[in-house]
Amino acid sequence: MMGKILGATFGFMFGRIPGAILGFIVGHFFDKGYSQDFNQMGGFSRFFTSQDAFKTQAIFFHSLFSVMGHMAKADGVVSDAEIRMASALMDQMGLDGDVRKEAQQAFRDGKAADFPLEPTIREFKESCHGRRDILQVYLEILIQSAYVDGRLDKAEQVILENVASLLGFKQNELLYLLSAFEAEMRFRQNGGRGQGSHGHTASYNSQQSLDDAYKILGVSKSDDDKSIKKAYRKLMSEHHPDKLVSKGLPKQALELAKNKTQDIQSAYELIKENRGFK
Repeated sequence: MMGKILGATFGFMFGRIPGAILGFIVGHFFDKGYSQDFNQMGGFSRFFTSQDAFKTQAIFFHSLFSVMGHMAKADGVVSDAEIRMASALMDQMGLDGDVRKEAQQAFRDGKAADFPLEPTIREFKESCHGRRDILQVYLEILIQSAYVDGRLDKAEQVILENVASLLGFKQNELLYLLSAFEAEMRFRQNGGRGQGSHGHTASYNSQQSLDDAYKILGVSKSDDDKSIKKAYRKLMSEHHPDKLVSKGLPKQALELAKNKTQDIQSAYELIKENRGFK
């Protein structure tokens, strides 16, 4: 309990809302480690590498879940599917206890009619120093949440367009990410082969699977092998877990990046098989 009290006080150093999350994170880990040999375990360095990491991760989670709540409310009604999606994402990130409660509160904050979208996004961008890789992963998570019901509503698209613009992404770059995610959904749901067996959708054939593989890599069938290899390496580099963590992505969000790399890898392997290059 003492850790949470100290954490709440410490949180005010960074601002009211992200500071509250920060305080709970710090306090949670302090209480968890206080009963053990804290000095031997390296104190807070076990969880974060610097004071800046405290602030960055607090802002990341608050911004992510509040914007998710804002999108969920965009059509006027927050569906059960959207609530389950937010909960599943928290599970996937391993958020529990007080940290999870703060994420849930951020989701509720985002549903408010006067939610400050622009300041929230700007603060997040500043907190990660505009690092493109982190901004893209953040945007990809929001895109994933927008498609929880299998489609993208107009109101949700408008919000994504605003977020992408504030983060520095051009419209054609957002359209690529949207197209790539739709392709990933089909590719993943059908095993990437379109064989119509083992639970795959019969209407999803091998040609459609190959078409989606090209979309995932952001390349065209007319591109030469060298260009395809270059696009593949670039995408894998952008989503490499170690690289993302070193740039500030919270480790709790790594699983989402790993799912992306698996889709990229599978798509590339299918294209390689079809074109016959090594």
